[in-house]
Amino acid sequence: MATTVDTPSSISTPGPERPRAGRGSSWLLRRRTAPYLFLVPFFVIFGVFGIFPIAYSLYLSFFQGFGFTGLTFVGLDNYAYMLGDPQYLRAVLNTTYYMMGSVFLLSPLALGLALLFRSRFLAVKTLFKVIFFMPVITSSVVISVIFLQVFDTNFGLLNAMLGTFGVEVGWITDPRVVMPSMILMGIWTYLGLNSLYWLAGLAAINQDYYDAATVDGANALQTFRYVTLPLLRPVALFVVIQAIVGSYNLFAQPLLMTEGGPADASLTLSLYLYQQGFRYFNIGYASAIAYSMFAVLLVLSIVNIMLFRGYRTSE
Repeated sequence: MATTVDTPSSISTPGPERPRAGRGSSWLLRRRTAPYLFLVPFFVIFGVFGIFPIAYSLYLSFFQGFGFTGLTFVGLDNYAYMLGDPQYLRAVLNTTYYMMGSVFLLSPLALGLALLFRSRFLAVKTLFKVIFFMPVITSSVVISVIFLQVFDTNFGLLNAMLGTFGVEVGWITDPRVVMPSMILMGIWTYLGLNSLYWLAGLAAINQDYYDAATVDGANALQTFRYVTLPLLRPVALFVVIQAIVGSYNLFAQPLLMTEGGPADASLTLSLYLYQQGFRYFNIGYASAIAYSMFAVLLVLSIVNIMLFRGYRTSE
């Protein structure tokens, strides 16, 4: 009995799916466009609640008036007025002061805490990480209420402790101390979160670098300076930029605790924008303040990218 053997040329291979009977080019068109149709809701929502408010805010910044009706076109007058507005300039100064504390106090402390978490001298590390991270998941309103009690001049926890040494500080009533108090509260709130950023960067460093430094005779300080810090540069860039952005968006705490006082000593840009736009309904000027914040953050971000060498104009 003769048998037949299929040769490779006779074996059928699956090819591209072809439209069945009754299907034509319209079926192929629907098949190709279906994935994009699922993206339409996102782009619609993003356009309505994202792009349109941003563009409309830029449009409003060239007008003056109260509310959204009866506006008068004034060109760049709102931006020119900002340069001579003492409250705006005070808000810029206060916000920058808070930003400096976040960058030069909070970030190094968070790095030290991350190094402590990685050391073999600290036990129960997971528990400490959870404890330091807890303030991050706590509402800003709750934190403000807690620190109102801590900073209270007469019955606050801090003054109760300092009272044993005969010291009393007006934490949120003294114009000279109110912004340092805000920085202190910010350190308590965001120390754990920033330490996790540094921990992620430290975990990404290859152990071979440390072994090579040990072979070369480097001590712990030299290893930290010449190995750890340079390799943490990308994380440092991220930590610094997010500290700057977070500082310029400081709003809930000064609003709930001091309302910008005393004597505008805790007035921040976000709070001043809110007051102009939603308390005095000066929508045009509030929009100009918002775009001034955008310009400042853009410039500071670019400067930091250049300083950390994350951006190179030429290879």
